[in-house]
Amino acid sequence: MTHPRNPVQQKFTALVLAADRTEDDPITRHTGAACKAFAPVGGKPMIIRVLDTLAASNLIESIVLCGPPRSRLNDCPSLKARIELGEVTWLPNKESPSRSAEHGFEHLPANAPVLLTTADHALLSPHTVQYFLTESLKANSDATVGLVKQARMTAAFPETRRTFFRLRDGGVCGCNLFTFRPDGRKLIEFWRSVEDLRKYPWRLIAHFVGPSIVLSYLFRRLSLDQALNTLAAKSGVRVEPIILQDARAGIDVDTVEDLLLAESILNKAIVPFYKRNKTF
Repeated sequence: MTHPRNPVQQKFTALVLAADRTEDDPITRHTGAACKAFAPVGGKPMIIRVLDTLAASNLIESIVLCGPPRSRLNDCPSLKARIELGEVTWLPNKESPSRSAEHGFEHLPANAPVLLTTADHALLSPHTVQYFLTESLKANSDATVGLVKQARMTAAFPETRRTFFRLRDGGVCGCNLFTFRPDGRKLIEFWRSVEDLRKYPWRLIAHFVGPSIVLSYLFRRLSLDQALNTLAAKSGVRVEPIILQDARAGIDVDTVEDLLLAESILNKAIVPFYKRNKTF
């Protein structure tokens, strides 16, 4: 059972996942960067953008970076300097995001609340981080997840291609923002079991729940609360959603199109995407 916590006394350890997952990443091909996390967005490596944003929050006590491999750190002198100065703790990554997260948790104090995010979150803003952590501290749950509503995302960026969970009370888009209290850490084990299915929501649901939930999702009768209650029943972890108002929080840089969009937002430019030319 979860109980209300005192938000004033808590600060987070930020765990940032920063490993390449393919040998031929489209971002590294396009930019020539040594690895995806070092790809420049608005003239600055993505990982440095994320670290600067996290460092700006008074709710974050320390930062742990999982990846990229040590052999690549020389390709980003500013990151290497932060590691050498002790501003960031570096750990080697593992073969998948969930295993890297698990590895990171093993090196953190057992009672530390954790913010988990990724190095490709180039548009993450200090305001979003502060809001997400403040609301997470208020939550009466073991973990929280940041979400942007589909309507807000498509209104702000109609040309983006994102993975939406289409629910009865409106679709939502993940933001690669999670918090974990100590009891929530066992969610990582559950994450490992569903990792390969995250891009196929209906298959993920079919694999872990019964036919009635599958049908509810397919016919858009499944609500967000129902989905999270089902997750709690399967994983033993109660997760509370934090709805974010900044649509940029739903954009991670996975594709060249994402990179161009992020550049256009940071440069306050209007850039054509795909076959149509629209303003954002």
